[in-house]
Amino acid sequence: MNQPLDILKAGIRKFHTDIYGVRADAYHKAATEPQRPHTLIVGCADSRVDVSTLTSSGPGEVFITRNVGNMVPAYGETPGGVGAVIEYALDALKVRHVVVCGHLDCGAMKALLQPSPAESMPYVARWLTHGLAALRIAQAIHQQTGRDLLSVLTEQNVLMQLAHLRTHPHIAGALARKALTISGWVYDIGCGNVKIWEGGDNPDAFETIRPGAIPASVLQGDAGSR
Repeated sequence: MNQPLDILKAGIRKFHTDIYGVRADAYHKAATEPQRPHTLIVGCADSRVDVSTLTSSGPGEVFITRNVGNMVPAYGETPGGVGAVIEYALDALKVRHVVVCGHLDCGAMKALLQPSPAESMPYVARWLTHGLAALRIAQAIHQQTGRDLLSVLTEQNVLMQLAHLRTHPHIAGALARKALTISGWVYDIGCGNVKIWEGGDNPDAFETIRPGAIPASVLQGDAGSR
């Protein structure tokens, strides 16, 4: 059986051959210019979720932070890495969009529903408290509609973390200036679909992104708007 480091080394060699070799100019440009990502993505640490691949993003295009359950602690509640990333992304990098990206079959959401397995992991159990309000909302929706509880919780957790996101001063200020937009995503690993909530009056209005033509401005990189 191959050891993990051997597998990683093989992946690096493949990267040099199949990816870097084809896009060397883009990587050289990324290394010699300040980074200018247009979006901050708060994603789940789940190893099956690769948001750079999911969004077809190249080097320097998206700023990413990942944690168990794609949580965003409310401002001042848990000083730490997520808050620092938000401050840096907004103040130093001037990102224009922030995404909270959840996914189906999320272990963190399952742990919220059945917390006993997490009791042996006190840090995880404490971290998951950032999703408890979403759990209560999801349970109420499930009782009223009969929708699958895990699916509802996954969506409601994304929406709750967006609510937490708005408590951060840099986010609140940028939203007030209309210098920032936010969205919530749910990624279906098995079929590759992404549902996106972009705001509006209906908190349940997640819209599935369908395959289709790519706008010319996106194909051209829309460099002037960064």
